[in-house]
Amino acid sequence: MAERTTREFMLGEGSGTGSGSQALHVGVGPAHPAMHGIIRIAAELDGEIITRADVEIGYLHRAFEKECEVGGWNNAIPYTDRLNYVSPLINNFGYAHAVEKLLGIEVTERCRYIRTIMAEISRVCDHLTCVGASAMELGAFTVFLYMIKAREYLWELVEAVTGARLTISYGRVGGVKADLPAGFAEMARPAFKETREVLDEVHRLLTGNRIFMDRMVGVGALSREETIAYAITGPMLRAAGVGYDVRRAQPHWAYDRVEWEVPTRTDGDNYARYLVRMAEMEQSMRIAEQALEALPGGPINVDFEGRPIDPASYVDQGKQGKTGGLLLLPITLSPNLEGQGRAAQARVNAHDKRVVLPPKETTYGSIEGLMNHFMLIMEGYGIRPPQGEAYFATEGANGELGFYVVSDGGDRPYRVRCRPPCLPPLAALHRMIEGEMVADLVPTFGSVNMIGGELDR
Repeated sequence: MAERTTREFMLGEGSGTGSGSQALHVGVGPAHPAMHGIIRIAAELDGEIITRADVEIGYLHRAFEKECEVGGWNNAIPYTDRLNYVSPLINNFGYAHAVEKLLGIEVTERCRYIRTIMAEISRVCDHLTCVGASAMELGAFTVFLYMIKAREYLWELVEAVTGARLTISYGRVGGVKADLPAGFAEMARPAFKETREVLDEVHRLLTGNRIFMDRMVGVGALSREETIAYAITGPMLRAAGVGYDVRRAQPHWAYDRVEWEVPTRTDGDNYARYLVRMAEMEQSMRIAEQALEALPGGPINVDFEGRPIDPASYVDQGKQGKTGGLLLLPITLSPNLEGQGRAAQARVNAHDKRVVLPPKETTYGSIEGLMNHFMLIMEGYGIRPPQGEAYFATEGANGELGFYVVSDGGDRPYRVRCRPPCLPPLAALHRMIEGEMVADLVPTFGSVNMIGGELDR
């Protein structure tokens, strides 16, 4: 009997299973809520068993890479927010580090720790969303509400630091937008405590629950060899018994200065992925707590004297030529610029005028600072890395998140390429669901934790 073409299969044409029964063709998505509106799975069913599946992506192509090549190097930061929008801080820092590698610059010690802290908080938010949504799709709505409650505690931390909750645009080439707010460690400790209590509740509700285990154990399994062959990384790889983590294999920021473990399981099924993510949340909070404890103060370039003045008065004095001692005065910045003064800038940003915008006091109070500011934002000037290429990978919430950048010496990227963690698991999804029941399709898809923004760039 002739093999059907992919087109015939997708259209439901050709013969059935060959056993005399007529196979049923079911299209799951893109309108199905669990498919996020951007994935279509054409499934062939024999009764309730999926005999063949074809996973089709391509409903949300946002041209991320080409958009990055239109503007300056820092203009890509808001676009990276929209890759994995559940953990945008990791995207920000990964891209910024790739450009820093191209420039050959190092961020300050304090910035290394800040990136580590905020990336791990972001990772916990991502895992909370994944586990909560997956549980809800199995009927455990209470778990979803508990997880979202915990995520709210952490989003309040993210908002205190970045000014936003989801699309945060906090990273910068050479550092971060602003320093941590005063008392951030005191805010973080109770948030972590509340999150741990929620995780403990979820463990009691789910981990030994007979219904949950029946739906998850042995379902959607990929062997260690298959997982490696498909280039799958992150929690799915560690759930198959491979203890590979980019943070441990290629240490960066402050990951080699704190104690933490890489959780692994061996079964490679949906239940193992759940257990790995639950364990990783505890490790992420452990990393963040140690980094907050060891957070360095960093250098301060200017000793301030006198009373702070408001920016408008500061600018007026500069215009009138009354610049004597002006640069030694602090200014009272508005809340949206908090953490961006001279002292904060010195702590969290690389000391390189070619890359980092000068602090507001310098911009407002001296012609040199104003010129430096304009040169970095004007068309045709800005950040100009030397000709060359660089690749940097960090551990995203779902696996290796890599950025490849190429410079032709101009003020905008010649090429930006993203290695998204979500694509390899989607390539292997048909292997996970073929032979399983149609009711297991959605939980297995949830265990992959596909994020469309990075999948279709």
